[in-house]
Amino acid sequence: MAESIRIPQRFNGPLESGNGGYSAGLVAGFVEGPAEASLRRPVPLDTSLEVVRNEDGSVAARDGEEVVADARPVAELDVEVPAPVTVDEAREAAGRYRGLPDGVFSRCFVCGRAREDAFEVFAGAVDGRQVVASPWIPPCWTADTNGNVLPEFVWAVLDCPTYFATYLGEDLALGVLARLAARIDAPVVAGEEHVVMAWPIDTDGRKRHAGCAVTNPAGETLAVARALLIEPRSS
Repeated sequence: MAESIRIPQRFNGPLESGNGGYSAGLVAGFVEGPAEASLRRPVPLDTSLEVVRNEDGSVAARDGEEVVADARPVAELDVEVPAPVTVDEAREAAGRYRGLPDGVFSRCFVCGRAREDAFEVFAGAVDGRQVVASPWIPPCWTADTNGNVLPEFVWAVLDCPTYFATYLGEDLALGVLARLAARIDAPVVAGEEHVVMAWPIDTDGRKRHAGCAVTNPAGETLAVARALLIEPRSS
């Protein structure tokens, strides 16, 4: 029987396509262990995407003949997590969030200001550090029967803050997620407050690299990711 995934309308990033982290996480869910997922084109909403498994352990999500996203296992995730951000620091940083109330990502289900049901991961600059952070209390509906947040929602919150991290100290420009590698080390418990923090790693022309982590109030890292964002070419 063919395997497939579908991105519900409510889990958009840009208004008409899937949140990059959520979409990447769904595809990566077909891979054993830590994974790296690449988005090849905007992920259509409410569309059945066929999942094709390859002999090397990688998978591809297809819309007809087009590969929308693919994922592969990674042996190691090369990310050095900075010193943790406290919950109080994250709450203060969220007050510096630069997301716009109107724009391409204003209705993103993770970081959109224009949505009352958003996760409210509003990552702003942490005072005195090259890090952005936000508190996050995962809703209970994101959890499995054990109360642990499903991986695709963890991947979703590991995505959005990387955008704001890559433009620390700069004017915001349009950048979209192209690749996300992530590892979940411990359960993220729904209903409990966590910290999501992200930091810039490197810039190479239109390519921007950033790291992100979810920590518990004690500062322990529960999940970590490395993202590649790309600025579209000027027309």
